[in-house]
Amino acid sequence: MTGTVHQPLELADLLFGPAWSKASNVPGMERASLPFSANDLAPDGSEVRLLLTGSGGGLAHFRLPPGEVSVAKKHRAVEELWYFTAGRGEMCVGDETTAVCSGVAIRIPPETRFQFVSHGPEPLDAVAATIPPWPGPGEAVDAEPFWHSVDG
Repeated sequence: MTGTVHQPLELADLLFGPAWSKASNVPGMERASLPFSANDLAPDGSEVRLLLTGSGGGLAHFRLPPGEVSVAKKHRAVEELWYFTAGRGEMCVGDETTAVCSGVAIRIPPETRFQFVSHGPEPLDAVAATIPPWPGPGEAVDAEPFWHSVDG
């Protein structure tokens, strides 16, 4: 199964020209750049920017604005691996909370509640891999919230 490059490739096209986004000569190799604007809202309420989808998983960027709390969710079958790239906040996985900031990685197993909150003056950004690829509506289900607001 061939992966999918999600458009637009705005940043790379600006930096390297439109030829950058053309298909590679290497079979199966694909590339993507972080779009300036969100493709959609994730089920947890964060902005999502789709990057790549392959046969074994998907990759996306998530952003939660400063002072916001995501909606508590759990996934039916998908495991996620998150790597935080900017901002600071906290993440609840199951019944455990941990501080998160650039450089922190978190694994969210299937059927496990998760929720996150953005503290500080800048958005909380993360890149996450979904394993297997995101199956579509119905994968994320509501979970008991840990936070109802930034204050608790």
